[in-house]
Amino acid sequence: MTERATPADQTILVTGASGFLGRAVVRELLAGGYAVRTLQRTPSRTPGATDVLGSVTDPEVVARAVAGVDAVVHLAAKVSLAGDPADFERVNVGGTRTLLDAAQAAGVPRVVHVSSPSVAHHGDSIVGGDAGPADPALARGDYARTKAAAELLALARDGAALGDGSRPGSAGSVMRVVAVRPHLVWGPGDTQLVARVVERARAGRLPLLGHGAALIDSTYVDNAASAIVAALRAVDDVHGQAYVITNGEPRPVAELLAGICRAAGVEPPRWSVPASVARAAGSAVEAGWKIRPGADEPPMTRFLAEQLSTAHWFDQRRTRRDLRWEPAVSVDEGLRRLAASYS
Repeated sequence: MTERATPADQTILVTGASGFLGRAVVRELLAGGYAVRTLQRTPSRTPGATDVLGSVTDPEVVARAVAGVDAVVHLAAKVSLAGDPADFERVNVGGTRTLLDAAQAAGVPRVVHVSSPSVAHHGDSIVGGDAGPADPALARGDYARTKAAAELLALARDGAALGDGSRPGSAGSVMRVVAVRPHLVWGPGDTQLVARVVERARAGRLPLLGHGAALIDSTYVDNAASAIVAALRAVDDVHGQAYVITNGEPRPVAELLAGICRAAGVEPPRWSVPASVARAAGSAVEAGWKIRPGADEPPMTRFLAEQLSTAHWFDQRRTRRDLRWEPAVSVDEGLRRLAASYS
C-alpha cells in the first residue's frame, strides 16, 4: 500500500471554490491542516484560502494556479438544466482538459475529479447500483453529457507521466486520478436544490411527479465535502476508479421534498402530475428553451422529470470501504440544521 499523503506541508488547489460545495470542501481542507489555494472567477469568501481569480478555460491563469501545489480537487463546472451547448463543452470539457494539461506539466501528482452520478444515468431507475461507467452518448442533457466526457478525460490521465516540475512525494512520477460523484448535495446556503424547491413550493408550483414514492439518495453538504477530502487522502490506493457519494439513506422523493419545505416554513407539495406527462412537458420545455431561453432555469426538463419520478439510490459499501469514510450528518440532522438556518 502506498503511503498516504498527510496535511503537513501540503498545498491543495480547489477549483470552483466559490460554489456551495466548493466552499465546504475548502473549509474541510483548512480544518484538516492543509494549505488551500483556490481558482474561480469570483472570490471564494473563505478565510484562510489564497484565491487565484480566473477561469479554468484560461491556460495562463490555470498554469499559475497549479504551480507548486501537491494535489488538485476539481469542482469547477457549468451546472445548469439548460443553456448553450457550446458553453457546457467549453467549461466542463475544455476547462478540465486545460487543468489536467497544466497539472501534468507542473508535476502535480494527485487529482480528485468531482463528477456527477448523472454521467451514468440513462433515464431508468437505479436501485442499489454502484458507479457505472460514464457514457456521454447516453447521458441526459448537455450538463450530464459534458460531465461524462470530462470524467473520461480525467480518468484517462491516471498513470500519465508527470512533467519536469514533479513535486516531492509524487507517486512514482505519474499522475494519480480518482473521480467522485456526489449525489443531490443539499444543506443551508444551497441555491440550487433547496432554494428552488422552497421558491416553487412557496409559489404553489411544486408538484409531485407520480405518487412521489420513488426512493432517492441525497448527500448533506458536509458529508460530500468530507468524502471528497477522504478521496484525496486515499487517491494513491484508489486511483483510476469512480465512486458515488451519498448519505446512504434513500427516502421517498415526497418525504425529502416535504422535509425541505417544512424546514423552510413552507407547505409541502399537495398536488401531483403523472410522470409521463411531466416527461413529455419537460421535453417540450427544453425545445422551447433552445429557441427562446428564459432568464432563469426552465421549470421542467425531461432529465429533471426522470430524476423526480424514478428511483435512484446507490450501494455505498465500496465507497465507504475504499475511501475509509462514513457520513457524519444524517438526513434528519441535516434537516434540523436547515431549519435552524431559516429561523
